[in-house]
Amino acid sequence: MTHHALNFDDLTPREAYKVMIGTIVPRPIAWVTTISADGVVNAAPYSFFNCLSADPPILALGVENRPDRTFKDTVQNIRMTECFTVNIVDRANAGPMSVTAANFDAEVDELEMAGLTAAPGVQVPCPRIAEAPVAFECRRYVGIQVSSAREIVLGRIVMAHVREDVIDLNTYYSDHARLDAIGRMGGNGYAGTLDYFDLPTPSVAEVMAMRGKRAASGD
Repeated sequence: MTHHALNFDDLTPREAYKVMIGTIVPRPIAWVTTISADGVVNAAPYSFFNCLSADPPILALGVENRPDRTFKDTVQNIRMTECFTVNIVDRANAGPMSVTAANFDAEVDELEMAGLTAAPGVQVPCPRIAEAPVAFECRRYVGIQVSSAREIVLGRIVMAHVREDVIDLNTYYSDHARLDAIGRMGGNGYAGTLDYFDLPTPSVAEVMAMRGKRAASGD
């Protein structure tokens, strides 16, 4: 099977975006809650998101600026308050999450519009979403303005809220089925995480043994 060779220098930003979001899938969703300097709560989902480090515990958000290159409410609030909370989206909250993605004015409380409950933060002033199965309170670690179009925000996790039926505090393992998180695909698509399988990493000895068996069988 042959491949298309795509030189990103030849692509428009929109074309590059479509290639990335259609193939880097599924992407976890950061349902970010922030609070403005005036006390207005903002909530918005972002799928350019992942964890980067456990020591220290660091999350990363990629936030696209508005077409006129002004900051979205999320980045503006983080810059002003130095904090944000990442809520994990499960299947039960897919609908409310999509409501918070609408382009409301800055003075509108998206949680109220989506019928969600704001639970007070413990280590940070911005709230978490009470209905979310997991929430990570973060303090801004560093912001990277990669271009006039996009800002990358690194946040250090200072507090986690994990629903009791999801995590086992004896082992700190989480039950993926109870979490039932969803991820973002290309376009308007989403995917669940219940299509799950275990695949242990083999030891070097096991790999060499498998190679020996294949060589002996002529495969």
